[in-house]
Amino acid sequence: MCPQAAAAAGRRSRAAPRAPGAHHVCRLLTRRAYGFYARDAGVAHRTNLALLRQMICQESTKFKNVWTTHSASPIAYERGRIYLDNYQCCISSIAQEPRILYQKPKCSKSEKIEDALLLECPLGEMLPSPSDYKSSLIVLTIQNWLLRLSADSGEVLEKIYLTGSCCKFRYLSWDIPQEVSLLKNSVILKFLQNRSKNIYKDRDGDIIIVVFSQAGIQQSVLFYLAVFQVLPLSFIGMLEINKKIFGNSVSDVAVSNGILIVMHSMGLVRLYNFQAILEQFMEQPFDLGREFNWNGQVGVVGKYPFGLPCNIKITDIPPLLFEASSLENAFQIGGYPWHYIITPNKKKHKGVFHICSLKDNTLAKNGIQDMKCCSLEPDWIYFHPDMSGRIIHVGPNLVKVLKLKEVKNNTDQMEIAEDFTIVANRENCVNNTVTVTASGRVVKKRFNLLDDDPEQETFKIVDYEDELDLLSIVAVTQIGADGRAHLDFHCNERGILLKSIPLLESWDVTYSHEVYFDKDLVLHIEQKPNRRFSCYVYQMVCDTAEDDECSSHEKTEKVCCKKEGRIFEYI
Repeated sequence: MCPQAAAAAGRRSRAAPRAPGAHHVCRLLTRRAYGFYARDAGVAHRTNLALLRQMICQESTKFKNVWTTHSASPIAYERGRIYLDNYQCCISSIAQEPRILYQKPKCSKSEKIEDALLLECPLGEMLPSPSDYKSSLIVLTIQNWLLRLSADSGEVLEKIYLTGSCCKFRYLSWDIPQEVSLLKNSVILKFLQNRSKNIYKDRDGDIIIVVFSQAGIQQSVLFYLAVFQVLPLSFIGMLEINKKIFGNSVSDVAVSNGILIVMHSMGLVRLYNFQAILEQFMEQPFDLGREFNWNGQVGVVGKYPFGLPCNIKITDIPPLLFEASSLENAFQIGGYPWHYIITPNKKKHKGVFHICSLKDNTLAKNGIQDMKCCSLEPDWIYFHPDMSGRIIHVGPNLVKVLKLKEVKNNTDQMEIAEDFTIVANRENCVNNTVTVTASGRVVKKRFNLLDDDPEQETFKIVDYEDELDLLSIVAVTQIGADGRAHLDFHCNERGILLKSIPLLESWDVTYSHEVYFDKDLVLHIEQKPNRRFSCYVYQMVCDTAEDDECSSHEKTEKVCCKKEGRIFEYI
């Protein structure tokens, strides 16, 4: 090649100079391919939540009890909506004044709603109906109707008849947590033979389990499970749990994360692959709204009076995935690598928890957790819902966050190590066994205070706010007849106390309580004797002299107002 041609080739091979900012575009496209994009809605949302967390944890930020209402029926809360009167009334909790979204006429006993779950659509999916994109409630009525209602208006969007009047459904639950954006969520209906209460209820999953009782069927059938998918709502099938297949000792059945969980009266828990059962034993698929001819019956699937056919017949015991024996059938799976938590199946071991490897059943190093509590209410343990694989162990005055880590020089075994501990404030608690009276007489106590004695600060509720990455803990101290509670926010990573919010209303430890922390909202629902329910709504406000007064426990004047026949109290 001549020198001129080589020089020309060299010039052609050299890249042309980039336009100003071109390298930034390339970098942006690369980051975007990995899910990083500055203008992406998810990035903006996470940034907003980080700012909100900073605002909440500021010392100057207060939570004010903006209004209170009472009811003679249970009160439910779901994502900024408060439901009263058996879901006949819905109130928005977002505004500082109560805003009634809908108020339906009082329903008859035959239309009573037994249970309900909130259903929200996944992001980025094409759905068949415009109503599918809005939040809705899946509710179960006492007359065996499964309804999908608009969460904001109460309008009936879909209606399915389940079975005849001889069966009574009771409860709903999910199979897989709905926080994950999945289009196909499953719904399961469960039947209980000759019993009317005590059924597993799991609101964390993506399968709804509905429990019903029936006295007039063949005695070998213990349960029925009816499975649906949602968005769009479609029928998968109904199967029976027969004691001829699973044994006479079956006491309960549940479905979670694609696993059929069969619990036995002697504490045995057995796990089966639920999807494999559906595929192996389904006799014929059915679609909602289609005519069918099944065992001599002709009707429409999901329509009155025929309801749903039992099209999944388990004729042989399915392959067993796993089994364990635990006191009161208490059994949990989680962590990484997979571990499970049980209590040895003897009453003397109540309050003792064993953490074992799911792979080979070996007990983890330091895997026996025992707080040795002397209390009326037992301690409890569960896998952390933040998907970190950690474990939360809650006692009357301790919250331990534990983690799994490899044993040094032995990668095949895991050990339980303490990540951090939160301790109740009991500095002023004096528990002397010997006291001296004013006259000089020595008095000896014959007993010590319980770990959860009402006069000592005691942890009652521990929850996790996933969007703000905060642990919320309700601590209660009762002096005389007047109990005081405060809600504390702790850093989820290190356990540091970031904020404490006093709850102004008196807290009676003998009542049933629920506390919800939802971003800038705190909600306290209290059940008093004789079916009296109260709902206290707190909202984040700026620090002013007026708000300071409202944050104290001193008596404050309440103003009542009436909206659409319902009385609300303002402070």
